[in-house]
Amino acid sequence: MSVDDSGQGHAIRTGGQGTRVSGPRVLVAGASIAGPALAHWLRRRGAEVTVVERAPELRPGGQAVDARGVAREAIERMGLAAAVRAACTDTAGAHTVDADGQVLETFRADDDGGDGFIADIEILRGDLSRVLYEDTRDGVEYVFDDRIADLVQDADGVDVVFAGGDRRRFDLVVGADGPHSELRAMVFGPHERFLRHLGHVLAFYSVPNEFGLDRWLLEYQDRESGRSALLRPIRDATRAMAMFYFASADFDVDHRDVAAQKVLLRERMAGLGWLTPDILAHLDDTPDFYLDQVAQVVMDRWSSGRWVCSGTRRSARRRCPDRAPGWPWSVPTCWPGSWPLPGGTPTRGSPATRRGCARSSRPTRRSAD
Repeated sequence: MSVDDSGQGHAIRTGGQGTRVSGPRVLVAGASIAGPALAHWLRRRGAEVTVVERAPELRPGGQAVDARGVAREAIERMGLAAAVRAACTDTAGAHTVDADGQVLETFRADDDGGDGFIADIEILRGDLSRVLYEDTRDGVEYVFDDRIADLVQDADGVDVVFAGGDRRRFDLVVGADGPHSELRAMVFGPHERFLRHLGHVLAFYSVPNEFGLDRWLLEYQDRESGRSALLRPIRDATRAMAMFYFASADFDVDHRDVAAQKVLLRERMAGLGWLTPDILAHLDDTPDFYLDQVAQVVMDRWSSGRWVCSGTRRSARRRCPDRAPGWPWSVPTCWPGSWPLPGGTPTRGSPATRRGCARSSRPTRRSAD
């Protein structure tokens, strides 16, 4: 590992056995899921790949990613099936409960051949990110705690200036840095032009498992207000992942203002029953708080010369009789030879409404996390 002279970014520069790779030089912005997944396939095709991530390290936690259908096949083709399964949440099923904790409905992980509400393969976003990183780090250059500050392209390549001061040239630059992509804003314009709020907000963070969770997810829904609280087991049995969901006609909290996001969450969850007060009691102590709107990035085109967008998921909205769009579960969408991967996992409704949802779905535009 080597550290650049600026002191503002640190890079892991490797090329398999210490040799330097040759081929197209590709810069990928974002080291969550789409970035490392794309780096896997580009590296296998001979490209020299650099992944830049503004965070100082991989981000932990997040929602559970379920791998179904073509996503499962992609993981298998990447040779990561064993690693992904080893990092799975090992969730046995889900219970919907009332305010007193009484079970209303039960869904098992083996329902529908492992393709039910709880998928056969479910892994926290942060754990999947680490699996992909560990798979690629010996052949891909990762630059953490840095970001693209400017870029200029010509017919032969892209000149990139990093915030840490480094200046380099690439053949292709890929934006895989989420719905609030700074790179997309540089190339196409302000976020407001492309980010479509879908009327819902989600929050995730880990809490001590003081609730007795043992491989079973619990969800409470207040149908009158449209709010939900959820606790799910994770591989570390001493902790659990909490999730809150609420409808919101608009969303004007800055995606990097964590303090304001926590204020919003407390305000919107006030008065919600079940275990909500106990879960909120850990809000200021959690190491991995995340809150954001459910949104779509809507664009007429996804490339401009030698710059292209990639995404963590493709979304689809099911026609549900009750609550929609429900929870957006993510899958890696970088496929050999034709990324982003066509298709993906549709947005899923709540357990109580799932049976009323059509199994077919209508694809919509992509949203990355």
